Amino acid sequence: MPRLQADAPTDLWVPVTGSLGWRGRRHRKAAIRMLLTQANRAVGSTERPGSGLFAWVASQAAPLLMRRAAGRVLVWVWRSDPDLLVVMAQLQEATAQLRAARAMMPMEYDDTEAFRNAHLGVGEKLAMPLPSDARTPPFATYTWDTGAHFVTITAVCADRERFGTVIGAVDDVARTIRVVDDLRVGEAATVLRLDPA
Repeated sequence: MPRLQADAPTDLWVPVTGSLGWRGRRHRKAAIRMLLTQANRAVGSTERPGSGLFAWVASQAAPLLMRRAAGRVLVWVWRSDPDLLVVMAQLQEATAQLRAARAMMPMEYDDTEAFRNAHLGVGEKLAMPLPSDARTPPFATYTWDTGAHFVTITAVCADRERFGTVIGAVDDVARTIRVVDDLRVGEAATVLRLDPA
């Protein structure tokens, strides 16, 4: 089964994927709390009294859910400030429904630039440092269409003023993302793999 791999420097990033129990708990909780706060702000509501408890529960369940995703989801948080930046990479099957949903995205999502990855070839990058709605946090998305799958990276930042200082590190992780297959020797004798270049 195909899965994602990336090289995220451990001095900058803490992987949420694969961190169980106490290991990475503080960073998981901070990432989930930040995403919940941004989601609440986007719909115009304030933080609810029980949302801290929900963030803790979600931080305990998140690694198990990601483990069930079997490498199709990778998540990191910014080591020096987990409340600032969360990055999630996803591998999704390129179904007709997903292609249709991507084609119907708002026009502002057409403002992409080419983004090169040595493993996946040229994809698209959309950076929104100042979304038109003040309630929407700054974010960046990176997308590659491999034919059978979409590889998508989404980075959400909690601070508009600091977005520009961390997006370079997100670019660096995005350049290392790749799809790997667990193939046994002889299993792919009839498959010719070409470099994306």
